[in-house]
Amino acid sequence: QVQLVESGGGLVQAGGSLRLSCAASGRTFSMYAMGWFRQAPGKEREFVAAINWSGGSTYYADSVKGRFTISRDNAKNTVYLQMNSLKPEDTAVYYCATSPSTRVAGLTVSYEYDYWGQGTQVTVSS
Repeated sequence: QVQLVESGGGLVQAGGSLRLSCAASGRTFSMYAMGWFRQAPGKEREFVAAINWSGGSTYYADSVKGRFTISRDNAKNTVYLQMNSLKPEDTAVYYCATSPSTRVAGLTVSYEYDYWGQGTQVTVSS
């Protein structure tokens, strides 16, 4: 059974930083792409970032490009999301997900992912 467990969320002031982690189990982590999505209250879930199986290819939403960095450690079965220069509009529940796709650029839609974590809350105060 595949499990994804996010951690690292919390309350931070605007301009601050957080690093989210997503620990995976139940499948060969290094064979799958990973992604981060977020959902703010009253809004649809939106794509944040994706990374291919090796970590050699990444893709970002325009809204976070230059501020967020996705990375992975296959030895630890963990994917990370380093979030810098946080803004109040980054406030949301952040979810990690895993995908069998090999094309990172196509991983901006939720139906490309087959397993999801439970989410971690990120709140950015102004």
